[in-house]
Amino acid sequence: MKVILQQDVKGQGKKGQLIDASDGYARNFLLPRKLAVLATAENLNTMKQQEKAKKAQEAAEKAEAQAVAEKLKAVVVKLTAKAGSGGRLFGAVTSKEISDALKEQFGLDIAKTKIVQDEPIKAFGTYQLKCKLGYEITGTLTVTVAEEQ
Repeated sequence: MKVILQQDVKGQGKKGQLIDASDGYARNFLLPRKLAVLATAENLNTMKQQEKAKKAQEAAEKAEAQAVAEKLKAVVVKLTAKAGSGGRLFGAVTSKEISDALKEQFGLDIAKTKIVQDEPIKAFGTYQLKCKLGYEITGTLTVTVAEEQ
């Protein structure tokens, strides 16, 4: 019996996949638990439309991530911090502070989890940071840390 899975089913397949299950398994397990629906012409058409919509949404999100990466190239985030002797900061500049400054200064909303810091920023200067924007797209962000007056 051909059925379309509504959820991931271990050992059978992923959501939205068309599988050929035995009649008893489909009738007694998959269908009553709403894990699958019969593969009728109407349901197959619905599945194809959902796949097309999902691909279009992914393409739009990828294009948006690419646009954000291009904007990040021209952006220089300026932060101020208190420091002790020798130009060392009290504490460190966190990715949350950088994310908040990006939103405040340029209106770009990038989650703090997407900003990658190899090591914490603990001194004044200019730093190049990577931002993982999803869909294997990374942007480069320039951060300048200056002394608070």
